[in-house]
Amino acid sequence: MYYLPYGALRPGCTPYTAFAAPSFTPWYRNEDIVLNLILQSIQGERNDELFYDFLIKMAPDEQQKEVIKGIRDDERKHNRMFRELYTRLTGTAPTPKEEPLEQLPETYLEGLEKALLGELRAFEKYRTIYLHIQPEYRDWIFEIMTDEIKHAGYYNWLYAKNK
Repeated sequence: MYYLPYGALRPGCTPYTAFAAPSFTPWYRNEDIVLNLILQSIQGERNDELFYDFLIKMAPDEQQKEVIKGIRDDERKHNRMFRELYTRLTGTAPTPKEEPLEQLPETYLEGLEKALLGELRAFEKYRTIYLHIQPEYRDWIFEIMTDEIKHAGYYNWLYAKNK
């Protein structure tokens, strides 16, 4: 069964009449949105990696350090995946804008909260990429999205454990 993505219907269409409409376009892609968000994501994943290195140093025990190290390593993987994806889509290597790191938190708990919210915001961004990217690359984005949700779960657990 084919499910229509949010916003795919033309005005006045319903899911039941959409396929009967002669000029129905089943998907709208915007390559400019995808490329811009991928460049933002490359820098975002790099910033997350550096921020999580900071959190690792603040973690109160080895178990928590190991959890954050696993998340940090996933962020490195995502950075490589986004770089490869950008190169495949454009034929050129990405040149993301260097953005300064955000202010580091004063406490470990603040850092966990910031990390949790950051992972959820990243998921929202990646969902937009997923909806606009060519279908052959959706599995890549799906892997990154599911990692981000997993990370949010871990940060939620760490936050609860330290509250």
